[in-house]
Amino acid sequence: MIDRLRGKAIWRFGVVFLAFALVFSLAGCAAEEPAEEPAAEDPIAEEPIATTDLILASTTSTQDSGLFDVLIPAFEEAHPEYKVNVIAKGTGEALELGQNKDADVLLVHAKAKEEAFVADGYGTKRADVMYNDFIIVGPAADPAGVKGVATAAEALKKISDAGAAFISRGDDSGTHTAEKKLWEGAGVTPAGSWYNSAGKGMGDVLTMASELAGYTLTDRATYLSMKNELQLEIVCEGDTALFNQYGVIPVTDATNMEGAQAFADWIVSDEAQKVIGEYGVEEFGAPLFFPNAQ
Repeated sequence: MIDRLRGKAIWRFGVVFLAFALVFSLAGCAAEEPAEEPAAEDPIAEEPIATTDLILASTTSTQDSGLFDVLIPAFEEAHPEYKVNVIAKGTGEALELGQNKDADVLLVHAKAKEEAFVADGYGTKRADVMYNDFIIVGPAADPAGVKGVATAAEALKKISDAGAAFISRGDDSGTHTAEKKLWEGAGVTPAGSWYNSAGKGMGDVLTMASELAGYTLTDRATYLSMKNELQLEIVCEGDTALFNQYGVIPVTDATNMEGAQAFADWIVSDEAQKVIGEYGVEEFGAPLFFPNAQ
């Protein structure tokens, strides 16, 4: 009997001992395991700024000269709520896009037409932005003997008299408008096999003139930006009749009126005028456009 009681006591002691050993073993394991670090809170992700499209109708000269490569990113940085889509046409077509509400804002260069556009209610207001000048370019051989004449009208008269190839924009652009006025001043109605109406943008017309060893009227900025690709030289410059003014016009009741006004306000600001005034200086030693917003 005593042995049976002694056996039970030993058995109970063993069970208790094993229980304590298991508890302390588990506690030791828990102590050895590194405590989990609290999960770092996820940073609040910045929501992307919602953008709206802004349609800018402008000239092929501002596009072909490369100005928009610096001007548009500068505007979008200042106004990240807008994404600018450029339609580069002649001024006549750009004004037509505005008239049909297919553009929100215009940057063009035929001041009389621009003022009429606003007077007819198609634009809210026009403001000067920048200027450069037109030049007449032609082959180095100068078959019409244009070099040295005092005025653009004289230059065109010599080209006409010589029957030398002349390539016109022929697209109702600001450049074409200026050309027609110059022919009128020269007392010449251009016609004949020597006069080629291309119906194309400035870059294409300069390429054609180079290939045909002909003359053309161009804005200085586009010519300088393409000069290394062309076999053309400046043969007439400096006439006050060759002044080339650009203006900005928000379209009346445009799809994106707020964006149109934001662009019009920005492009005449000190910030934008500085961008315009610096463009071309590093490469050509002088600006391709001169800011003159009031």
